[in-house]
Amino acid sequence: MGERKENTIHNIIFDFGGVIIDISHYRLEESFRKFGVENFDLLFNQALQSELFQEFERGEITPIQFRKEVRKITDLDVSDDVLDQLWNQIIGNYPPKRIELLKRIRGNYKLFLFSNTNIIHYNFYIEKFKQEFGFDFHTLFDNTYWSFKMGKRKPDLAAFSEILNMEELIPNETLFIDDSMQNIVAANRLGIKTIHLASGLDITDLFKKGFLK
Repeated sequence: MGERKENTIHNIIFDFGGVIIDISHYRLEESFRKFGVENFDLLFNQALQSELFQEFERGEITPIQFRKEVRKITDLDVSDDVLDQLWNQIIGNYPPKRIELLKRIRGNYKLFLFSNTNIIHYNFYIEKFKQEFGFDFHTLFDNTYWSFKMGKRKPDLAAFSEILNMEELIPNETLFIDDSMQNIVAANRLGIKTIHLASGLDITDLFKKGFLK
């Protein structure tokens, strides 16, 4: 990459859902509704307030415990496989243009991934990637950070600090790209440069010939 220039971006940390892979809350809601869960929005918000999803994303509860709580909330009497299939409906497609972009810029920047996620979703979309593209998703990055493995999630400052320390990254040489403003604000507090991927903007819009515009 040649001589280091002050304030030049050398490292990029990507969010996952909504940035690299498409997600659909609508499809998730519709899937549960088809199984008779009419007030999914209300139940979903109650679960958010009870921190069920955050605990699962920090790896503090097991899939067994999570499913038990979801069954209690939704009153669904279905198998683990069916419940996982419903839960995974939020996961959409990997647009090939984004994967090609990551492969193209791999030699120009150190690339990292930081995702709030849970083990049920993780197992599904990692296998989905292997089947669709024929190689391991993790090889697109220098390292990947998943909240359920870290025990921390965005927007916790400790989560960002751990990545900076583990990878020995200089904050003002590091760019964080996320579609959630609260995560952008948190990264900014640590001096990390950021791009908020607002609706209608794609990561492929941010680069030209393998480099940031």
